[in-house]
Amino acid sequence: MQNTNGALTSNTLPTLKSKDKKLWKRIVQNWELYVFIAPAFLYFLIFHYGPMYGIQIAFKNFIPTKGILGSPWVGFDHFTRFFESYYFWDLLWNTLSISLYELVVGFPIPIILALAFNEIRNGFFKKMAQTVTYAPHFISVVVMAGMIITFLSPSTGLITHVITWLGFDAPQFLTDPKWFKTMYVLSGVWQSAGWGTIIYLAALSGVDPTQHEAAIIDGASRFQRVRHINIPTIVPTITILLILNIGSLLGVGFEKILLLQNPLNMEASNVISTFVYKSGLVDAQYSFSTAVGLFNSVINAILLITVNQIVRRSSENSLW
Repeated sequence: MQNTNGALTSNTLPTLKSKDKKLWKRIVQNWELYVFIAPAFLYFLIFHYGPMYGIQIAFKNFIPTKGILGSPWVGFDHFTRFFESYYFWDLLWNTLSISLYELVVGFPIPIILALAFNEIRNGFFKKMAQTVTYAPHFISVVVMAGMIITFLSPSTGLITHVITWLGFDAPQFLTDPKWFKTMYVLSGVWQSAGWGTIIYLAALSGVDPTQHEAAIIDGASRFQRVRHINIPTIVPTITILLILNIGSLLGVGFEKILLLQNPLNMEASNVISTFVYKSGLVDAQYSFSTAVGLFNSVINAILLITVNQIVRRSSENSLW
């Protein structure tokens, strides 16, 4: 209990000590579980939470010879510089448009594939179809970028020659800014859609077969069974993955974009992540690039929390 001044009374101390003893007793009894989780805990502590100490250079004029603590504070100067720059809105629009494009096109396809695979009854054909769609996931980003350049090259590209052979003018896929986002998104969908179906197939495996048997007896068609049995089963999984995708809306990876980027498509391919890479590692503007990266992370965190709260109020399917 607490007195009027908020201090703990003598009756409360034994209770707290008792709870501490019970806690340590449970830890000792389940020490194997704590040892099992220790590597993952240390990994996140060392490689994710530890580096957050360096975030403070976003508010400093970082000088490597003086170190983080010795560098002078500049407050929000780097953020102001970024917000007032002529390229701020271009970077934000390119990042946001690519992410939304990828979300609209790429998010439903694994769901459709999972529902289709779940309805295939021929075992050999089902395994073959799954293998063909899963395989691109294991292609490295560098190899993927090389394949895109090879297939879409204006002079030697296979797709370019096919379009020309059909009597059409082949677009400049690699140099035209209008085609960059489509090229990036569709290649990403081809590479990741098959792998993304695994989560939905796992969720579909939890469907009770008796529900389908009862629906068949009642005369329900296959489409009706998919609509009223399968889809409601995977709705919680869809909701969680949608929240996570929206939470990383500004987190477009820079690897493939950087490999496909050239001076001619820079208008559409320059995103926040590539800008952070170039300003930080290439131009050695450590404090400025950290400020831009921190801005990106804060916006993603706000989106994640906001969408999760909206979903939590409208349904029971949320992250927390």
